[in-house]
Amino acid sequence: MILYEYPFNERIRTYLRLEQMLHRLSEMMARDTAYDHHFALLTLFEIMDVAARADLKADILKDLDRQKGLMNSYRGNPAIVESALDHVIAQLDTAYAALNQQQGKAGSELLDNDWLMSVRSRTVIPGGTCSFDLPAYHAWQNRPVQERKFQLAEWIKPITPMAQAIGLLLQMLRDAGTPQRVLAKHGQFQQPLPQARSFQLVRVLLDEHLGLVPEISGNRLMISVRMTRHDVNAKLEPHREDTAFELTLCAGG
Repeated sequence: MILYEYPFNERIRTYLRLEQMLHRLSEMMARDTAYDHHFALLTLFEIMDVAARADLKADILKDLDRQKGLMNSYRGNPAIVESALDHVIAQLDTAYAALNQQQGKAGSELLDNDWLMSVRSRTVIPGGTCSFDLPAYHAWQNRPVQERKFQLAEWIKPITPMAQAIGLLLQMLRDAGTPQRVLAKHGQFQQPLPQARSFQLVRVLLDEHLGLVPEISGNRLMISVRMTRHDVNAKLEPHREDTAFELTLCAGG
């Protein structure tokens, strides 16, 4: 199965982009080759660029506080296990405190690392990190694996509070949705959205053996999914057959 996600607003779009880059960074760091660690650094620089958005930290803190308020409103509900509720609220409190006590934007401390910034300035040039351009970087790539891993782990510490907060918020958002089995008749699916709820994310789970690519669009009134497939020239064309898939609408707090 292949999972596709579509955000309904710019804030969730930014969270998803950061989450994907953070997953890539984690995978690259866990490997041993210098090339993998090179791409780990490139990903770290991408994360720093996205995290430099002025209102990102404030948005995350507001979302954490909003989720805490929502969780507290469940107290006294006989359908809610109080110990589980306390655990979630504790996670929110921990994430809020860690991010709130951090000075400036996520990763801003790395801007003071002249060596890292010299590498970053060359990555925008195609082939700009060749050994003759950056001999110090070439030397770093030839250091022992564990030494490179240790330094990478140190460099990602400034973005860790943001990463943990975004991971928690997206997990809670996804958990708030209920999957439903639906049918795209003749490859088309549309569903009006109830106005009583504010949806932030739609998830489409599709059987990979179908060879289809869903084109998802939506707003506060309607969600639409159009099935397409690649033709012989790898161009997407409409798929006209009935197609079943799993749809999850996730509303925020």
